[in-house]
Amino acid sequence: MNKIPIVVSWSGGKDSSYALYKILQNELYEVKYLLSTINGNLKRLSMHGVREELIEAQAASIGIPLLKVYVYEADNNEYERQMNDTLLKVKAEGISTVAFGDIFLEDLKQYREDKMRGIGMNCLFPIWQEDTLQLINDFIEKGFKTITCCINDGYLDKDWCGRVIDDSFLSQLPKNVDPCGENGEFHSFCYEAPFFKTKMNIVAGEKTYKELILKTKDHPTPIKEVGTKGFWFCDILLQS
Repeated sequence: MNKIPIVVSWSGGKDSSYALYKILQNELYEVKYLLSTINGNLKRLSMHGVREELIEAQAASIGIPLLKVYVYEADNNEYERQMNDTLLKVKAEGISTVAFGDIFLEDLKQYREDKMRGIGMNCLFPIWQEDTLQLINDFIEKGFKTITCCINDGYLDKDWCGRVIDDSFLSQLPKNVDPCGENGEFHSFCYEAPFFKTKMNIVAGEKTYKELILKTKDHPTPIKEVGTKGFWFCDILLQS
């Protein structure tokens, strides 16, 4: 049976890692590429702040080629333009499906479906509507290891940044925080997984704070939604 060739949207965190795990267990699909969005100025993964070299190391350990979409202007129009250009090249290779690790955000799912439909491609959501507590417990039980790389200060404080997600982490989470951080409470970096062929040695480095700013035509204005004033980032370093 010919497998369906797909691309997996890759943030390097727990959700995309677990989604990839599910896909690799399914004989219907063949993952041709991992797809990551990189801030071209900072050489770091957009949103998560993880160094580009760490995403490259993950892809090398997994053994799946990495496609990188570079953005420079922190502008959604630029992101969509660059993403479309990359995906149209992928489509020319006969690949028409992109998999995402979304779990329950309906508006984000709709956005992805609309954008993919606009260029004649399909979406796959392998962990859609799974119970997030069961998902993260299974994630830990199966031997995945991940560390928080970005914390939303509207939900958690600095001390949660750079922590390994384990049973202790989950037991201490405030009740208003989703176990998978699906509402944007935190992001993570996966440094060990059942499908990694080589071990990744990492260390949690410096923590930095960045204020959340909405840039308007006239002047920047801080965003006050859900009490978020900014984000704590942990600079995760790869050791040889």
